[in-house]
Amino acid sequence: MAGEGDSEPGKSFKLLGFLDVKNVPCARESVLYGSLGSLVMGLGHFLATSRVRRSCDVAVGSYICTMLGYWFYCRYNLAQQRIRQRMLKEGMRNRILFEGSYLDPEKKQTGRERSDS
Repeated sequence: MAGEGDSEPGKSFKLLGFLDVKNVPCARESVLYGSLGSLVMGLGHFLATSRVRRSCDVAVGSYICTMLGYWFYCRYNLAQQRIRQRMLKEGMRNRILFEGSYLDPEKKQTGRERSDS
């Protein structure tokens, strides 16, 4: 059937039922860095204080902070990259469109340079 491939294990992983980690940009890295931060902070707090419950609280808090922090950092960089790509694509399209015409910026520069000399 056509819908069977959607529920196969290993194809897609939804965190909390709504965040598709495979298809959402930055989701996988955010979850991994959050888990690593949680492990380091929880274990470090436990080794320092020997308080299990408080260490679990620190681990959960550091997971949330690390995951959200990296999520916003990654999404910000992704947005900047997309803006740069859009500007580059527009510049390349204008270059192809105006090349050799009277609107060509390089042609105007060479014309000015000829009149200056």
